[in-house]
Amino acid sequence: MSTEVKVPSMGESITTGILAAWHVADGDYVEKEQSLYELETDKITQEATAECAGVIRLKAAEGDEVEIGQAVAIIDESAAKPDSADTGEPQAAKPATQADTATTQTSQAAATGQTAQSDAQSPAVRRIATESGVDPATVQGSGKGGRVTKGDMLAAIEARPAKAAAAPANAPTTAPQSSSSALVAGGERTTRKKMTPLRKRIAERLVEAQSNAAILTTFNEVDMSTVMQTRKQYQDDFVKKYGIKLGFMSFFVKAAVKALQEVPAVNAQIEGDTIIQNHFYDIGVAVGTDKGLMVPVVRDCDQKDFAQIETDIVDYAKAARDGKIKIDDLQGGVFTISNGGIYGSMLSTPILNPPQSGILGLHNITERAVVVNGEITIRPMMYLALTYDHRLVDGKEAVTFLVKIKQAIEDPSRLLFGI
Repeated sequence: MSTEVKVPSMGESITTGILAAWHVADGDYVEKEQSLYELETDKITQEATAECAGVIRLKAAEGDEVEIGQAVAIIDESAAKPDSADTGEPQAAKPATQADTATTQTSQAAATGQTAQSDAQSPAVRRIATESGVDPATVQGSGKGGRVTKGDMLAAIEARPAKAAAAPANAPTTAPQSSSSALVAGGERTTRKKMTPLRKRIAERLVEAQSNAAILTTFNEVDMSTVMQTRKQYQDDFVKKYGIKLGFMSFFVKAAVKALQEVPAVNAQIEGDTIIQNHFYDIGVAVGTDKGLMVPVVRDCDQKDFAQIETDIVDYAKAARDGKIKIDDLQGGVFTISNGGIYGSMLSTPILNPPQSGILGLHNITERAVVVNGEITIRPMMYLALTYDHRLVDGKEAVTFLVKIKQAIEDPSRLLFGI
């Protein structure tokens, strides 16, 4: 019996996608629910898993544009699972599963110091390994059978600076050679590659936002002393009770809800010649991935506490980076918060996420000399940027909105008492 592997439906607006990567090779024996391939659309990147176990035969190649419902492979369920004990073949000769290959190569890498490079690792993992210098064999895999995923690699890269900082100052370092550096070294002055559907869609939406709205940005600054002190004071108890860290974003989400309630024009949008006033508070939180920026939406933020908001943000961010975000998770937001500060941004002008009328940009926290009660003192300060659609939001309303954000962050108790 054979089962077709068909591209699943991912929403009415998605009809095609690019088969970005196969996680298995033609003729491999796959297990049920094993990750098979990675599909990239103009909105999301998503992995597909096997509905049954058997030997797989591929019917589409990496880079092919495929339609929703198209069969990209066939799994022969009648094929027996290879077993070297029955055939008398040596262990190295049997067609290995992803878990077998990953385990074998991890052992080899530990013994020889070489990077594991096998079919068990997806092209995305191999590419990240090449560009970052992070050895997949040293990364704890969270995928099926211990497979290292993109999310695992990105997490390892994020954790790397802290380890690097602990190294002796005089320790020699060797920067990993990126793929672009290798091409330049080989004599190539330029390279060309087709724009991915997601990157193409991001580009279209950015141009659309610039063309169809009267975009203006206003700025303010906020003293982060109280929030930082509050996090430090309650962090251990918060983690102990909820199993998750108390971050800055939940404070800004709750502050945004309060500001949207007091300045409803920012919580509205234009549709043709009609103004739609929203009375709910679904806040988009921008997440950077290796495929581009995604904005999962945290629903009903006015009804959620800090722990619920932090949990939603962490879950959405992990799903986005692992390519498991759903199209519904990205739709329906009324306002967006983008934190460029995690990359070191000091100041920027974020672009609207249509059809929303406002987006709040957060930036790096730096200690600066400021005047407080007539005296110069050092405080951890952050610049805030509100980009808004001036067709709908007046300057007075935009400034008032930012002041409400500033007040809520500098005195978080206002969020508790609704003032």
